[in-house]
Amino acid sequence: MGHSPLLGPVVALVAWSLVMLVWMAVARAGAFRRLGVKLSTIPRGSRGHALDQAGEDRAQWKAHNYNHLMEQPTIFYAIVLALAIMGFDAWINVALAWGYVGLRIAHSIVQATVNIVAIRLSLFILSTLCLLGLTLHAALALLH
Repeated sequence: MGHSPLLGPVVALVAWSLVMLVWMAVARAGAFRRLGVKLSTIPRGSRGHALDQAGEDRAQWKAHNYNHLMEQPTIFYAIVLALAIMGFDAWINVALAWGYVGLRIAHSIVQATVNIVAIRLSLFILSTLCLLGLTLHAALALLH
């Protein structure tokens, strides 16, 4: 039995999230170094967002984006897997899923580099429209 073409975008977005995790770790390590912070001197229970006030904004942008990739994409994974389980991997759903992934990657690159909110918001809205389309298709499939 073959696999659904809808699984490609799921794997791609997970892989991209891991790329952002590494990028975030490298950026934060550099920011820690420039601030003179050592792992042994970080107070117990500290969280990364504490760097928001002390560190460089550019270093935190990667962390903010990584957090974003742990938010809305979780429902992308759920709806795409639901569509795959239903066998509703029509070309439009595959295109919407790849569109969502491409737009989220573009959103990541913008946020992690130039961080222009108007561009980020446009990419977010477009990706959300892809997610809305996928959700409507899943709902229609269940109703029929």
